[in-house]
Amino acid sequence: MIPAPFDYEVAESVDHAVELLGSREDAKLLAGGHSLIPLLRLRFARPALLVDIGRVDELRYVRDAGERVAIGALTRHHDLKQDPLLQEHCPVVSYAAGLIGDPQVRHRGTIGGSVAHGDPASDLPTVLMALDAELVVQGPEGEQTIAAAEFFRGVFETSLGPQEVLTEIRVPKLGPAGWSYLKFTRRAQDWATVGVAAVVRGSNGTIENVAIALTNMSPTPIRARAAEEALRTPDDVGAAAQVVAEGSDPPSDTSGSAEYRRHLATVLARRALDEALNR
Repeated sequence: MIPAPFDYEVAESVDHAVELLGSREDAKLLAGGHSLIPLLRLRFARPALLVDIGRVDELRYVRDAGERVAIGALTRHHDLKQDPLLQEHCPVVSYAAGLIGDPQVRHRGTIGGSVAHGDPASDLPTVLMALDAELVVQGPEGEQTIAAAEFFRGVFETSLGPQEVLTEIRVPKLGPAGWSYLKFTRRAQDWATVGVAAVVRGSNGTIENVAIALTNMSPTPIRARAAEEALRTPDDVGAAAQVVAEGSDPPSDTSGSAEYRRHLATVLARRALDEALNR
């Protein structure tokens, strides 16, 4: 289909983008475009104005930020996959970025676009939930930092206001922590039917801290709190996997029923925890 008519503006900076978003009642940001353009063609999205931020190079970086690694929102998935700083300090982000789509998608899609789109089947939002990442947002009132757990509100819904721009994602340096991200897809390059991210810290046979997050098991990426509570030693992996779907609300669609997704989550959680503990 052909998109509905819209006006188009190119932002020269983040401040300019915020200004342009406030100039029209129904304006949307365009970054890599892999999520928005299909919605435009199907007329599921009909903005009056598209604000293109693809040339705001100040949002394209990976930097050392002390205890965290700072990632500019326009950093492309391919660059996340290849970045040596992420590979050293937070490799689960690099790994997950390498699983997204195909090379064409990874060379155009951005981490900020993926996160701001709010799709519960996306990989990187789940990884950010497991990492307790921080998201930096700029709007008319200035800059604010939002925890990943508070950013996602529903299917394709986030805490971003109509004049706000996601500018940076901050992830922790994992040090010796074990990690894993596993997902099941019906076909190569599909969205995840279910995905599981795990980050585990421990020593001497004791689990000190664990974070488990789920993809496509609720209207937003969620933490599997019951499974986290159940994992106290490496011997508890099976018990933790059995309760990983507690509190979730998986959809039923052409990729699988809700019950099927709960089963997949159990299988993937066991494998992800085993991988994280043995990494």
